[in-house]
Amino acid sequence: MAVDRITRPHVDDLVERLDLQVRERVRREGVDPQREASLVRRIAEDVVRDHDDLSLTGAVAPVADDSAMVGELVARVSGFGPLQPFLDDPEVEEIWINDPSRVFIARRGRHELTNLRLDAAHVNELVERMLKSSGRRLDISTPFVDAMLPEGHRLHVVLEGITRGFTAVNIRKFLLRAHRLSDLVSLGSLTPQAARFLEASVRAGLNVLVAGGTQAGKTTMLNCLAAAVPGGERVVSAEEVFELSNIARVQTWPGLSTPHKGPSSTSAKAWTARALAPRWSASARTA
Repeated sequence: MAVDRITRPHVDDLVERLDLQVRERVRREGVDPQREASLVRRIAEDVVRDHDDLSLTGAVAPVADDSAMVGELVARVSGFGPLQPFLDDPEVEEIWINDPSRVFIARRGRHELTNLRLDAAHVNELVERMLKSSGRRLDISTPFVDAMLPEGHRLHVVLEGITRGFTAVNIRKFLLRAHRLSDLVSLGSLTPQAARFLEASVRAGLNVLVAGGTQAGKTTMLNCLAAAVPGGERVVSAEEVFELSNIARVQTWPGLSTPHKGPSSTSAKAWTARALAPRWSASARTA
């Protein structure tokens, strides 16, 4: 469970001190916290162990739970801070911040208000860290951002000013529970007859339109359909963020520009035209 920053000030003071020590060693040893999380964990374990050794002298209070403290330090330095436990929880499907003091999650399709309380500065820090890993930017020229987190989760951010008083955040976790149409049959999402019909349609090269509301399963369905494409053909997708697998993928970059040429041709429309070009494959399909 995430630490409540309001009701546990003494614990937070200790976490802050150890956090500073971990960050200092990460900088000193030249560790990339996003790419080398295992090294960050080793450093956090060393810092907590040193603190426990010092606590034997009575100079500092001991850590109540070494494992939990190491996990929180790794989440703060290498992960996404107090949101990391929700990202690690396989039952949590979605996370959103309506305002910093009201953080919601969706678990098994049901919405829950968590006991996590943040402030505007903390939300901005988390957003900056998330966007750094994606290469996207959030500013007045691009006040809405769709991006992908390292684990494949989809991030939606709206700049403060467009929303009132804070930056709004939504994370839809990528939980792929089916890889083929037969998996959807096993899950009870499709009948065997429907699965056979869709597979035959894909193999015949027919157009298939997949539509639905948020979290209706569109990406899962597209991945299952893509798995039905014959092995001799190549699939090219044009996506806002990378969500499909086992295909050639290109990504749109709204607002991307160059100093001399202005906006670059990376829109969905431009990529769709390129995906249909012969140089990709003589038998390429477009998703």
